[in-house]
Amino acid sequence: MNKNITFTVNGEPVSLTVEPRWTLLRVLRDKMFLTGSKEGCGEGECGSCTVLVDGKPVNSCLMLAVAADGKTITTIEGLSRGTELHPLQKAFIEKGAIQCGFCTPGMVMTAKSLLDKNPDASAEEIRQEMAGNLCRCTGYTKIVEAVQEVAGQLKGGCHENG
Repeated sequence: MNKNITFTVNGEPVSLTVEPRWTLLRVLRDKMFLTGSKEGCGEGECGSCTVLVDGKPVNSCLMLAVAADGKTITTIEGLSRGTELHPLQKAFIEKGAIQCGFCTPGMVMTAKSLLDKNPDASAEEIRQEMAGNLCRCTGYTKIVEAVQEVAGQLKGGCHENG
């Protein structure tokens, strides 16, 4: 039996009727056309589908949409403000931390969650937090450098785009 759910996505209230078997990723991509989050493995192993649910990183391929009822969801599309990119998005571009780009939305969302709770994260803490996000292109060094750059900005008091 289908279920009505209400949640907030990128600051906007949403009400939808979903099938109980639908994942949050399916709803975001196929019903809301927020295609930044990707389905890589479909098993919660790669992190390319990571979104923030009430501020915590979640593999949206594993979370049923009905479990999002009443929650606040942030996707990669919700980080920028108009054409102004979030500092993490800028740093990933500037540091060359994106190559094919498939894993990038999940990486950025995981990094945002980390820096929200620990703006002074060390390289080792960044590596540990990012361990659930797989990248086949970059070797991770540039990703860690990009997150460290933003952590340095936060530490110095330069915090734009939340």
